[in-house]
Parts: sequence; structure tokens; C-alpha cells
Amino acid sequence: MTIGRIAFLGSGETSLAGGRIFESLARLIPDPLRIAVMETTAGFELNSYQVAGRVAEFLQTRLQNYKPSIDIIPARKKGTEFSPDNMEILKSLLTANIIFMGPGSPSYAVRQLEGSLAWDIIRARHRLGATLIFASAATISIGAWALPVYEVYKVGEDVHTKRGLDLFADYGLNLSCVPHWNNADGGIDLDTSRCFFGMERFEQWRSLLPPENIVLGLDEHSGVILDFEAACCEVSGVSSVSVLKSNGMDIHPSGVKFPLSELGQFSPPASIGQGLHPEILEMVLNASKAEEEGDAPPAEVLALLEQRKDVRNKKDFAASDGLRDQISSLGWTVQDSKEGQKLVRKT
Repeated sequence: MTIGRIAFLGSGETSLAGGRIFESLARLIPDPLRIAVMETTAGFELNSYQVAGRVAEFLQTRLQNYKPSIDIIPARKKGTEFSPDNMEILKSLLTANIIFMGPGSPSYAVRQLEGSLAWDIIRARHRLGATLIFASAATISIGAWALPVYEVYKVGEDVHTKRGLDLFADYGLNLSCVPHWNNADGGIDLDTSRCFFGMERFEQWRSLLPPENIVLGLDEHSGVILDFEAACCEVSGVSSVSVLKSNGMDIHPSGVKFPLSELGQFSPPASIGQGLHPEILEMVLNASKAEEEGDAPPAEVLALLEQRKDVRNKKDFAASDGLRDQISSLGWTVQDSKEGQKLVRKT
């Protein structure tokens, strides 16, 4: 298990500072560079494809020397054709070595991704070495506790807590993130720091969290890269990041490295599949192996395999056999075991 890097940006994913972080990470990825841009965080917006598309266009230009293939993953809403459980639209995730999520609503992203096929694939890819990059709202959604920005700042609800996707629970860390840490859009009349919450409401929110939770504050146009193999964090951008614990706060300016241990006691999963659905892990492993061998199953085969899993769970074995025959006609054999389904190229 080779755990990939994770990068956080407080804002400015398409700025000069954001571009430098993307490039520093792309430089470390072996060819070919395959980037997946998740649309989920902005999936409630009518122009969510354009929101993700602007990032994709920026990366295509900024990283042109690395010849990236870039796919937008339109996993917008559960229960629709653009569901984060629809394997047909997630196929590029299976072999992506950089996965990006950015602006939108943190609470919405949590609702759509929690327990989803997409989220399990992202977690599995990370454990296989893929780099994850989160900006703005996405940094909030993947933490242990998600700051309810829209609910409080826009709607006027009382300060309260919401659970996040808690990506770092996989690694023994109790970590939450707050972007736009030093925002000053409100000028002298309104405190919009701490992601538009302001200091007073932020402190109310933080007082509701368990004392062991650590908050990572990300200044605008600034970010930090977590390197789990080297056990260190490197700050980049124009300003700094802040690490808040129950006993105080440390501020780390751009260019500084600090130990990963400042974010808690890191402990990797006991196995690559811990906490993941076995069949999803097997699917990701098969895709990764086939990609390495230059023989990846086509999207049509992967979609049929996912349909077969569903009908087998419903004990519709006649439909399962029919899907197996369809997969066979496309040149692949399905092998069933207690660990799940496995695709093997027919010789």
C-alpha cells in the first residue's frame, strides 16, 4: 500500500499559486498523467459542469508539458442518471492518479458522496498512490466536521455542527479543514474571516467540536501538501496555514515544512481494503493492474460488471448469467469468489 499525497488549497485553484501546487504534484506522477475533476461539490448548481470545466481547462493549459488526460466526473446527485453510484460516469476514477474536488457546498457534497461508490473508489485510489487535491468547499467536506457555511452565513441558521466525510479517519487523524481562513471581503464592517463565519461564530462552532479535533486553517491562495510517506507537510502559496489544537495555534508560513504529527498520530489502515467494500476494491485493483499491463477493460465491460453485482445482490441469477455472457462476448471472463468479481481477459 502506497498512500498518495493530499493537497489542500484555501482558495485560488486556478490562480498562479494554485497552478504551482498542481504542477509540483504533477511532476511527481509517473506517465501517463490522468486527472479526474469531480463535479459533485457544485452538483446542485445549474452550471456545475462549467464550474468543473474551468478547472479542467486551466489544468490542461497549466500542465500541458505533462500531456495530461483530463476527465470531468459529473457525479452530481444521488438517485439521478448523474449519481455518484453510477459506474458508467465514474469509470475514469478507476485509473486516475490525480483526483480534484473544489468549490461548491460542503454539506451538499457530504450528502451526495457519503457511502457512495464514487467515495469508495476515491479512497481506494488514494491507498494505491493517487494524489488527492481539495480546494475551497471540498476541503471542508472531507474533514471530520464540516463547517455549515451556507446554512449559517447565507440562510441564518444558528451555529451548529455537521459531520463530514471524515477521510482522515482511515489514517487515525481527527482533522477538520477551514478554507478562506483570512478572507477580508467584508472590509472593516463585517468579519468574513474563517470562511465567512467570522471569528465569533467560528469560536462558537469550534466549542461544539470534541476537544481532540484538530482544525487546519487555510489562507486564501495558499495551501499545504501532506506527504504520508515522508511524514511531513509543506506549505505553499502567498500566505500561511494555521493548526489549531485545544492548547493553542501554530501558524506555518509559505515555504515551511512541518511534521505530519502536528495533525495527529498518523496510523495507516491495517490492510488496503480496510473499511472498503470488497467488490469495489477488487474493481479498482483490476483496473489498476490492467492499466499497468496496457490492457484495461473498456467502460462498457466495467458498467456491465457493476450491473451484474447489483442483480446478484438481488439474487436474480438468470440476469446475472445474461450479463456474464454479454461480458464474455466482449472478450472478458468474470471470475466469482468470496472477495467479489474479477475480470480476466480471454485468451
